[in-house]
Amino acid sequence: MTAITRALAICLSLAGLLVATTPGWPAPPGRLGRQEALEAMQNGGDVQARRAAVEALGETGTRGDQPALLAALRDEDALVRALAERALWLVWGRSGDPEIDRLFTDGVAQMGAQTLPEAVQTFTRIIERKPEFAEAWNKRATIYYVLGELDKSLADCDEVIARNPEHFGALSGYGLIYLQLDQPARALAYFERALAVNPNLHRIRSVIEEIRRELRARGDGTI
Repeated sequence: MTAITRALAICLSLAGLLVATTPGWPAPPGRLGRQEALEAMQNGGDVQARRAAVEALGETGTRGDQPALLAALRDEDALVRALAERALWLVWGRSGDPEIDRLFTDGVAQMGAQTLPEAVQTFTRIIERKPEFAEAWNKRATIYYVLGELDKSLADCDEVIARNPEHFGALSGYGLIYLQLDQPARALAYFERALAVNPNLHRIRSVIEEIRRELRARGDGTI
């Protein structure tokens, strides 16, 4: 098995994990409100305060809070970093429209149940009604990837990044697709972009090392 094949196997496992465990509806609000959480993050404070603040933003935050959560991905505390990643997924999964959010929850449940054609239909309905909702495009891109419809998945990734350039899930998705298409150098570039946004993507870091080894073995001059 070549390094690229091993890397692809890791990526396929990751894609399945995304389908099964993508966060859905947020947890009930915690004790900190959104503004209190933002102030706590801006002021630093002890690790318990940072953990509570990041968790609260996951429950109450908006897309406008994304910069604070992205910064928390580099916190010295591992739990703060993990909570920040979870919070970003939760924030991305809220459209601001309760009816759209209910449909989104249905689509995520369909993904978890592996009823993927139905999930495609659900996310397509969301996209038609609220095309600015980047996460609906991302979920449909993930499903298309799993179904092997790579051109459609790429097109949806383009829509995600047009709306949210720092979406590390979609950036990783590009890498998955280009690895499937046997374009490792292009896949590497996207995986590196994803890791630059979120340095906690340890599976992606492993894939990057595999691709670099394979490109060196091929004598590719880009590495």
